[in-house]
Amino acid sequence: MAAAKSLEFPYDQKPYAYDGDALKKAWERLHAGDREPFPADAKLQQAWRAYHRGDFAEAIALGSKLGARGATVANKAAAVAATYLEEDDRRALKLLEDAAKRADEATRKAPDDANAWYMQAFVLGRYAQRISIVKALAEGIGGKVRKALDRALELEPKHADAHIALGLYHAEIIDKVGALAGRLTYGADAAKAAKHFEQAIKLNPVSAIAHMEFANGLLMLHGDGQKKKAVELYRKAAAMKPADAMERLDVEQAKAELE
Repeated sequence: MAAAKSLEFPYDQKPYAYDGDALKKAWERLHAGDREPFPADAKLQQAWRAYHRGDFAEAIALGSKLGARGATVANKAAAVAATYLEEDDRRALKLLEDAAKRADEATRKAPDDANAWYMQAFVLGRYAQRISIVKALAEGIGGKVRKALDRALELEPKHADAHIALGLYHAEIIDKVGALAGRLTYGADAAKAAKHFEQAIKLNPVSAIAHMEFANGLLMLHGDGQKKKAVELYRKAAAMKPADAMERLDVEQAKAELE
C-alpha cells in the first residue's frame, strides 16, 4: 500500500482523464513522441487511460496482466513513477528491475515492435541513472541500451522519444568518461547527441521532455559554455501545455530547473 501511495500523481487529474472516445481523439497528440498505435483491446485502452491521467500504479497492474502487449504501458508507467514520484531508492529500483524483465520478454515476443525495444532502453536508462552511469557502463548496460535504441529507430525512424534517448546516451557517456574514452569505447559523439535532440524536437515540437533533455545534454557536454541556450530550452519546456500526467511532471521539472 505504501508503494502505491508514494506513486500518487500530485496534481489535478481531471484535465488528463480521457474517458470513452476522448482517448482515441487525443491519441495522436498523446503519442506523438512514441508513435504507439491505438489499441483495439478495451483492457489495454483502460491501462493507457490510467497511465495518461497519472494513475501509474494502476497502469502497471493493468498492463502487466496483458503480457507482452501490455508491457509498453506498464513499463512507461513504471519508468515515469520511478523517475518523478518514488523517492525511496530501493522501491524505485524494484519498479525498474520489474520493468526491465517485462521489456526483455516483450522484445522476444514482439521483435518487430519499436516500442518494445524503446521501452527496454528507456527503463534501463532510468535504472542506470539511479545506480550511477559509471556503474551501469561497467555492468554492460550501455551496450544494451544502444542496441535497443538502434533497433527501435530502425523499425520506426520517426520515433522522437528514441531520438531523445539516443541523444542522452551520447551526452551522459561523454559527461562521465570523457570525449575520447566515450568515442573509442562506446561510440559516443557530441555532434551526434545534438543531432538526435534536434531531430526529436523537429518530430515532436510540443514535447517538453525533448527540450529539457536537450538542455541537460548541452550542459553535460559543454557546461556553462551552452548555459544560455540551455536556459532558453528550459523556458520553452516550462511553457508547454501538458496533454497528460507525464507531460505535466516534465513541465513542472522544467520550471524547477529554471528556479
